[in-house]
Parts: sequence; structure tokens; C-alpha cells
Amino acid sequence: MSSGGEGVLLARVQKQFASNGAPGFQLDVDLALPPGISILFGPSGSGKSTLLHCIAGLERPEAGRIAANSRVFFDSAQGVDLPVAQRMVGYLFQELALFPHLTAQENIEYGLGRLERGERRRRSHALAESFHIAPLLARYPREISGGERQRVALARALVIQPQVLLLDEPLSGLDASTRSKIIEDLRAWNAAQRIPIVYVTHARDEVHALGERVVVLEDGRVLAQGVPLEVLEAPRHETIAQLAGFENLFDATVTAVHAAHGTMTCRLQGSAVDLEVPLARREAGARVRLAVRAGDILLATRPPTHLSARNLLAGTLVSLAQAGVTVVAQVDCGTRVEVHLTPGARDALQLALGQPVWLVLKTHSCHLAA
Repeated sequence: MSSGGEGVLLARVQKQFASNGAPGFQLDVDLALPPGISILFGPSGSGKSTLLHCIAGLERPEAGRIAANSRVFFDSAQGVDLPVAQRMVGYLFQELALFPHLTAQENIEYGLGRLERGERRRRSHALAESFHIAPLLARYPREISGGERQRVALARALVIQPQVLLLDEPLSGLDASTRSKIIEDLRAWNAAQRIPIVYVTHARDEVHALGERVVVLEDGRVLAQGVPLEVLEAPRHETIAQLAGFENLFDATVTAVHAAHGTMTCRLQGSAVDLEVPLARREAGARVRLAVRAGDILLATRPPTHLSARNLLAGTLVSLAQAGVTVVAQVDCGTRVEVHLTPGARDALQLALGQPVWLVLKTHSCHLAA
């Protein structure tokens, strides 16, 4: 059983980074992360890895407090700054750094030198069973696959029975199938151990597959946090909309508020296109930013009738390209709109450049991102 227990990771961190002698990037966060998997999500340079380094002790904050399970790692006011080795933090980097001259078992047991041989074996074999690498323990890293090396590195981070586990894009180099299997094993391990796990990723599928909560960082500060479905599927900020894969972002102006219907009408900038969107605390004349997923838009080659959807836009198909199993269409409706279809839908509709098309958008597919 993990020594982490049902502890909460508290991370109040302030750190300034100078750039050419002038004030530069500043990390300023205050988080309380309970047991379970918390995803750190955000654009490159937002401070995700820096925060992990501060928790692990690889970077020293200028001010703040970091504690887990009532054990203080760092406290600027009290003068506490535990060395890395004393923090009991498991850390898995993107670069696995397995020792090539050691077997999988020796790699896993590397941090257990102070324990007797029997306890080292017990721990390493238990984790090898959990992550399905028991038959590989006698092999060297060069003799096993990338996914298997990832499992060995993960077992090495966990074998010390950490109070906190930090994962910095650990699965980014793996194919989707291998990544999915490792995610399932990590979820199962976490269900039994229940320690705070902080997981950095740029992959939206990992956020939804792994995260019990997501924290979005931008420019060193917390932009949003909560359940992934709530944060990413109804983004309140443009940065989150971009990270969450909303392909269409429009500048617009509120032209009418329909409080009784729970909607507003917005005119897209530089066009005569009006969209009905969910009601928000905006007045007529307010400028807004709208986000719409390309996959939430229906495309028709004839004017649709008798629809519950409130937004019907006429346009011209100006671009058609296939990206993997997705067909990406660009439609000029007075403003450019991206639509995603399946190859089957493209073929059934017999789409051709220059033909007139109609786009159907539900009101609740239009999100206010700013």
C-alpha cells in the first residue's frame, strides 16, 4: 500500500524568471490537488513543467508553500526546503532515462538501495504484475519495445511508494493503442493507491481518458480548473477553446438579447451572418468571441427544413481536403467556416468545389470563449 494515503497536494508557488536582465516569465499559482489524477493542460511555455520541477525540488520557488499528506516540502516563511531525495516524489520525464546496462528489474529497483533484497524484489515484482511487465524483468531496455520501456520507467517512479507522482508528457511518443493500454493500467493502480498524481499532457484524449480534474495554465497562472468535461467542452476562454480543439473562433457583436428564450443573437464581424447562441451576461453591443467545433456543424446540399436547430447558414464550398479519416471542408458564408465530415458523407453528398451548401448549427454548439 502506498505511503501517500489520502493526502492533498498543496502547491502555492511564486517564481520569477529574468530574461536578458529584465523581468520575464512569472509562475504564480495556488492549487489544492486531492488524491487522483489532475491534468496540467496549457500551451507551451505556460509553466506546466516548471511547476512540476518546483514540487519535486528541482527548482526553488521564491515564495510559497508545497506540502503533501501534511508533510511540508517547501515553505519560504518557515525556511523549509527539503532536498529532492527526501520529498518522496515520483517523477517520470518524457525522456525515460532508463539505464541501458541494467535489466528492467534492476532499473525498477534502482532507488531502493537501502532496502533489503527481499523487500526490493517484493516491490518490483508487485509493480511488474500491475503493469504487465513481469516476463520482461530479466531483459535490458534495448530488448523491449517503447511501450514496455515506458511501463518499466513508470514502475521505477512508483516503487519508492511516493506521496506524489509527477508525470511530464510520459506517453507522447507512443501509438494510440499502446498509450490507451498504459492509461488503463495507471487508472487501475491509482484507484487502489489514491495519491495525488499531476499529469502534464498536450493530448486532449489523455485529458478525457485520465483526468479526474484538469487545471489549465496560461502565462504562469491558473486560467481554469474543474472536471474536464465542464472545462473543455464549454470553454470560457479563447486559450481553452483552442486547446480543446474548437476549430472555429469568431469575433462577434451581440445584437439582441432574448432572455425569455435563453438565447442571444450575435453578428459575426465583417459579415452579415447572425448566430443564435446561449444566453450570457452580455448586453446588446457587447463584443464577444464565439467558439464552434467543426464536428458539431452539419452540412447539406439542399436547404434543410423543419429543423430544431436555430442557425442555418447558406454558403459556398471553397475547399475540401482529407486528413486521415476526417474530411475537412471550408465553407464561405460571408465568413470562413470549417466543417468536418466522414469520407462516406462526402461521397454520398457528391461534394464539389464551388457548389452551394447549407450549414446547420445548434444554439448550444456555439460557446462564448471570451
